[in-house]
Parts: sequence; structure tokens; C-alpha cells
Amino acid sequence: MIRVFVCMVLLLSGLSIKAQTGFSLQDCRNLAIENNKRLKIADEEILAGLAQKEEAFTKYLPGVDAAGVYMRNQKKIHLLEQDAYLPVGAIQDGTWKPRPDQVQIVNGQPVPKDYALLPKEAMTVDDRNTALLQLGLTQAVYMGGKIRAYNHLAGLSLQLAYSKRELELQNVIETADEAYWQVVSLINRKKLAEKYVEALKKFEHDIDLMYKTGLSTKADVLSVRVKLNEAEMQQLRVEDGLTLSRMRLNQVCGLSTDTIFPLRDENIEGNGLPNIEQLPLEQVYAKRPEVIGLELATQMYKKKEKIALSQYLPTVALTANYLTMAPSFFDGISTKFDGMWSVGIGVKAPIFHWGASRKSLRNARAQTGIMEYRLLEAKEQIELQVRQSEFKIKEVAKKLEMAGNNLERADENLKLANLGFQEGTIPVSNVLEAQAAWLSAHAELIDSRIEMKLCEVYLQKAYGILGQEN
Repeated sequence: MIRVFVCMVLLLSGLSIKAQTGFSLQDCRNLAIENNKRLKIADEEILAGLAQKEEAFTKYLPGVDAAGVYMRNQKKIHLLEQDAYLPVGAIQDGTWKPRPDQVQIVNGQPVPKDYALLPKEAMTVDDRNTALLQLGLTQAVYMGGKIRAYNHLAGLSLQLAYSKRELELQNVIETADEAYWQVVSLINRKKLAEKYVEALKKFEHDIDLMYKTGLSTKADVLSVRVKLNEAEMQQLRVEDGLTLSRMRLNQVCGLSTDTIFPLRDENIEGNGLPNIEQLPLEQVYAKRPEVIGLELATQMYKKKEKIALSQYLPTVALTANYLTMAPSFFDGISTKFDGMWSVGIGVKAPIFHWGASRKSLRNARAQTGIMEYRLLEAKEQIELQVRQSEFKIKEVAKKLEMAGNNLERADENLKLANLGFQEGTIPVSNVLEAQAAWLSAHAELIDSRIEMKLCEVYLQKAYGILGQEN
């Protein structure tokens, strides 16, 4: 209990430190990985695959089984309906030689002397309490390659579970990155909206003073106020979007939805291309979990072909058994347990089953063909995805460069517009247009930087290296 308490304290203190210094992208990834339910399901599937592989290996080993039966019967078994008399004599020279015909009295009845009495009770078996115990060992010798195929199939299933886990991991990282950069984008947009509203409020104050002194018209005042109202509405929408985006990020990270913490990349900068080495398609195929999974699935269906083919082949097994029972009949009739052992070899060969094995093999081969076509289709889709991601990176780089140039022009244009307005050479409408252009240029630069970050994520996922060390 103390250990659990200490772990909770350390965890909470770690989160407190992160909240003070700011969560990095990797911190959010780690939290998302730790709390994602799909990854936990994938981990359980891996454990199931390990157990299945271990269970498949036991098919190589002999199996030991025990069976026991006890029955309470109502009646005994009487082999004779009544007492019987058997002739008494001897065999001499291969011929039956009866004794001389003499009469003797048995139980008050005259009986020939060369006959012996066989009482009914002597031929009675007391089977009212019947018990049987069998201990058997079976060792498979040849099963048509079925056991080996099952073991290979279990190993491939385990590898497929690892591949699915890797795919889920990349999906979780992609979702966390999207949520993270969405929050960063809206934080910067919120700052931009606040600056814009602040600039419009100052401009409104100046216009009001000019209107009172007769240097501007009522229309100028109303135009500025309309723009200010629009900016405040836009600011409100950005704040609402930021709140929802934080909730989304908290949900991905497994935190409470009302948690608010700073992010280290809030002041996003940089206009260059990501440092990602371009990979040839063969390396991409070798890294993509989807391709790995389909290749494993194809191999699994080929193993199922061998299992279906094994139905044509005979099976051979060794058996060893020990059987004990009561009553026993090994040495006369006895109510005590007595038993015997036996060893043998069994062979089973299919002869005629209305073509079931052939149809099963045909089905397995068709499924293998389906997986092969799906693998080819997946490679084509991945090639298209890679090319699109590489093209998108270059396109966003151009947009980013253009957004930087537009920002410089918009800043210069706003500066000149304010100066001209102060000198009385530029009307209010031109200043408002310059401010709107300044806002648009800053927003485009923010969007382009965020888009570049996301394109980097998408390219890494297309290459199959998302979340891995480059």
C-alpha cells in the first residue's frame, strides 16, 4: 500500500513539473501511448499469441489421459439359472472315459456318481459395484505435416499481433500529434486575434477623437466599429475552438478534459523542410505494418493450405495404456482391482469423404490468392500515399516561403497605411484593409507552419517510421 502511494505521489509530482515547464510533443505522445485502450487490446492480443504458440508446441509432445468410471448396479450377474450337474470323468487316449454308473445321494436327491454338482452361486458375478480406471499415453508420429503447420501458423499469428500493435502505435502517435498541433495552431491564432482586436480598439479610440474634432466622419467611426465587432466574434470563435481542442488533446492523453497546461511549442517557428531522408519503396514496404501484416496473412493462408493438404494423408500414432477394473476376469472372477498394460500403433487413412478434402484445399488456395491480391493493392496504395506525402511536403514548403514573403509585405503595407492615415493622405477604409491583410498574412503563416508539422507526421507514417528513431 505504501509503495502504491509513493508511485502515485511521484506520478502527480511529475505531472506538476511538466505543467510548469510545459508539455512537449513527446510528453503528449507518451501519455497517449500509456492510456490508449486500443494499444492495451493489442498488448493482450500479443499475450494471447504467445500462449497460442506455446500451446501449439505441445502438439509435438505425448499426451497423457486418465479416465475412470464407477457404477452401482441393481443386480448381480447369474450365469446359471439354477444348479447344474457336470459329467465327471477323464480323457484317456483322446477319448472320454466316464466313471462307473453309481448312484449317490446329494441333498436328498439321487445323483449319478459320474456327475458333479455346479451350484448356481458358483457362477454368480457380484457386479453391483463396478469400477474401471484407464491411464493412456498417445504420441503422434506422423500427422501429415499438420502439427508442424500449426506451429508455423501460431508463430505467424504472434508476428501478426506485433504488426497490429505497431500499426495501432503509429495511429495513436498520429492522433496525438494532430491534437497537439491543433492546440498550438489555435493558441497562436488566439494571440493573433487578441493583437488584432487590440489594434482595432486603439484605432477606434483614435477615430473617435478625430470625429469629435471634426477630422473624420460618422461613417468612418461605424466602419471601424463593424470591423471591431467582427474581430471580437472571430476571437470568441478561436477561444471556443481552443477550448474544444484542449479537451480533445486531454482525451487523447488520458487526462481530465478540463486540464489546462502549457505546450513547449506554443511559439511555433521555422520555415524549412523537415530533416527526413527519402526512402526507396522497397524499404518503405519493409517498414509499413500494413504490408508486414498482409505478408504474414498470406503466409498463414499458405500454412492453412498445408493443413488442408494433410487431410489427404494418413496419420500414425503410438499408444500405451494401463487398464484396471473391478470386478476383474483375468484370473477367474474377482471383486478386487486387477489390470493389465497394452501398447500399440494406430494408423488412420482417409479413403472417401465425398471430396471434402479437395474442396477444403481449394478454399484455402483461394484465400491465399485473395491475400496476395490484397497485398499488391496495398503496395499500390502505399506507393501513391508516399508520393503524395513527398509532393505535399514540397508544396507546403513553397506555401510557407510565400506566406513569409506576404507577411513582410503586409507588415510594411500596414506600417505605410498607418503613417499615411496619420498624415491624412490615406482614408480609413485603406487602413482597415491593410489591417485585414496583416491578419490574413499572419494567419496564413501560422497555418503553413502547422501544416508543415503535420505533413512531417504524415510523411513519417507513410514511410512507416513514425515514432521511431530516424
